[in-house]
Amino acid sequence: MGLFNRVIDRLRAASSTEDPFGEAPSPETGITPIAETGDRRRATVRGRVQTLSLPDNGTAMTLDVELADRTGSLHLRFLGRTAIPGIECGVVLRAEGLVSTQGSRRVMYNPVYEIVPRRDH
Repeated sequence: MGLFNRVIDRLRAASSTEDPFGEAPSPETGITPIAETGDRRRATVRGRVQTLSLPDNGTAMTLDVELADRTGSLHLRFLGRTAIPGIECGVVLRAEGLVSTQGSRRVMYNPVYEIVPRRDH
């Protein structure tokens, strides 16, 4: 498939009835909105990957994934990783782990995660 077709497919997906943040039409049981997660509390969240980055702080390899839902964002930090197959911008993830706060940022280290399958319309 050519680049043009991939761009068209992404535009169609973005304009579909699916929530751009990956939330189900009705709330899923056990999913906590990101804004309601608390420091030092376990939570299961669901959202769309907004950014992927590799912080350049001279320490161990760390993949930083920013996950967002309608209420806010959370950073998933995978220590010792520079990439994870299947995790890219736009993918919907469900992640579970201990939430901590660093300043105003919510962070989950090495969460258990699941890539949520895309709904085809």
